[in-house]
Amino acid sequence: MDSETLLARISDYANRPDPYPLYAELREAGPVVWQADGSCLIGTYHEIAALLHDPRMSADPRSRTSPSPSEESGRLPFLRLDDPEHHRQRTLTMRPFGPPHSPGRVDAMRGEIARITDELIEALRDREQIDVVDDFAYPLPITVICRLMGVPREDEALFQAWTDVIVASADIGPDEDTTERDKAGLQARQEMGRYLVNLAEQRRGRPTGDMLSDLINEPDPALRLSAEELAENTILLFIAGHETTVNLITNGVLTLLRRPDELDRLRHDPGLLPRAVEELLRYEPPVHMRERSPLADIDVAGTTIPQGTSVVLVLASGSRDPKRFHEPDRFDPTRPDNEHFGFGSGIHLCYGAPLARIEAETALGALLPRLATARLVQDPPPYRQNAMLRGPRHLSVQLPTG
Repeated sequence: MDSETLLARISDYANRPDPYPLYAELREAGPVVWQADGSCLIGTYHEIAALLHDPRMSADPRSRTSPSPSEESGRLPFLRLDDPEHHRQRTLTMRPFGPPHSPGRVDAMRGEIARITDELIEALRDREQIDVVDDFAYPLPITVICRLMGVPREDEALFQAWTDVIVASADIGPDEDTTERDKAGLQARQEMGRYLVNLAEQRRGRPTGDMLSDLINEPDPALRLSAEELAENTILLFIAGHETTVNLITNGVLTLLRRPDELDRLRHDPGLLPRAVEELLRYEPPVHMRERSPLADIDVAGTTIPQGTSVVLVLASGSRDPKRFHEPDRFDPTRPDNEHFGFGSGIHLCYGAPLARIEAETALGALLPRLATARLVQDPPPYRQNAMLRGPRHLSVQLPTG
């Protein structure tokens, strides 16, 4: 049956520019759509929401019937753990990042984010053509997170290279041999982790006011992460906080350039930007899929899913479900009741969401005046290989001169 090949077709690079017809096919065939490799896809809003909040659903890849060798042997960040260990590590990592222990840290980054954004915009001043990814959307979040963590500027390029390899290794695809990809991802994680632990150790007893320094200088021994936990969870912040924000900004620019009326509307009413960012998170989200597995046999809409099954929750499909959203295929920056899956949901809701929102609002607000009469050089643009973290690899834009 065609439905049994949906994951393969979604993963096929040829469908990267527009996977949404496949998501419509998934919803029509669902809610539970079995694949030839024994996994199943779920793309309907209400079923995804229920499973994201179901304690029987595990984020730990070791709960699957067939985890990869690297997943079985390596340490995992809290994003891929279950409670109670997930809660413990998430809580300790969050202490120097956000509420309730550090409520002002993210908001205090607004000025720094604006300065970094202005520097990047200034560098584009005399350019007639730019690549939104390479010239703006990629350097902005990597710089923000490096400043947040206290990474020296001269080492930021290292994190770009490591991030690319780790993201590629996490891609969800049909049944295939991922041995080499897994090995490269593990090596990149180990190198990044060693760097971050060494940098943190240099600041032990000599705090420098950054998040890495706060983590290593936590005064209460019961609230400290181990070296291995510090490595995995700071890596997570780089990966989750960088790659997704790049895609959010780039998808936002692409969406608005395709809709000049909406772009003009936002230029004249920048107060709409926060709601526009929420709509972008629904309409063209940076994260399209998440993998889970049941800890026991579960029933979903009358279908039994056995323990250990790989269940791919197609979040981007859920956020376009017409049973939940009015005219879901229309971009509407004033959309009310916009409870999308752009940052997930449940206990694994993205804890970097407040920072990503500030970055996207600041970035798009700064770019909008320059995009008034800009045009896309190539549409659709070339996309990244990754079907799970979907976004253009390049986005060439012709800017007005004079």
